[in-house]
Amino acid sequence: MSESILTLSIDGKDVSAVAGQTILEVARENGIAIPTLCYLQGLTPVGACRMCLVEVKGVPKLLPACVTRAAEGMEVTTQTPRLQEYRRTIVELLFAERNHVCAVCVSNNHCELQDLARRVGMNHVRVPYRYPRLGVDATHPRFAVDHNRCVLCGRCVRVCDEIEGAHTWDFMGRGIECRVITDMNQPWGSSETCTSCGKCVHVCPTGTLTEKGRAAAEMKKRLQFLPYLTLMREARP
Repeated sequence: MSESILTLSIDGKDVSAVAGQTILEVARENGIAIPTLCYLQGLTPVGACRMCLVEVKGVPKLLPACVTRAAEGMEVTTQTPRLQEYRRTIVELLFAERNHVCAVCVSNNHCELQDLARRVGMNHVRVPYRYPRLGVDATHPRFAVDHNRCVLCGRCVRVCDEIEGAHTWDFMGRGIECRVITDMNQPWGSSETCTSCGKCVHVCPTGTLTEKGRAAAEMKKRLQFLPYLTLMREARP
């Protein structure tokens, strides 16, 4: 059965898409950069962080490119002053909500939030910092979680569920009280479902999940395994 091919435009450039592809997938195939944070190729997109919002002609609201399907004749704009200000504000709010002092973070210079701040031109925060005193769980023999660094992107939750199949991680609470937990809020070291695979650590975009005994210079994450594992799972009979 042949695939349906669509034609649309992104930033004035005519592009083609296979039916079912998202705007983000089509943009990346055509070398058009759209910033993301919660999105990661190989995991189910959830549109949570809103960094990938785009404008679509005829649609009054902004749409998340990672979960919006491309459509025939769609006219998408990814870079406007409105979008740039929106993305900058999102990054500011993330920095203000918890403790993201890069100079004392183990993921300094290997942090996607830090990279986003540079990309959107955020060099200071215009809203009051909250600086909540959240816990650090270092009970696992190899890894640690610092909730003060978490941006609630959910990558750890999804990779543990969708790729590893363990479902050790989940969310607890709502709003500013929300945080990631292991095994019904048990200490990570007491988890009976964690396989200690470390996938959650390597998909974490910040210094929330880290490997013990690693210096800041050694905290570069390895994400290459995700597309491969996803293809292998999809190929199963």
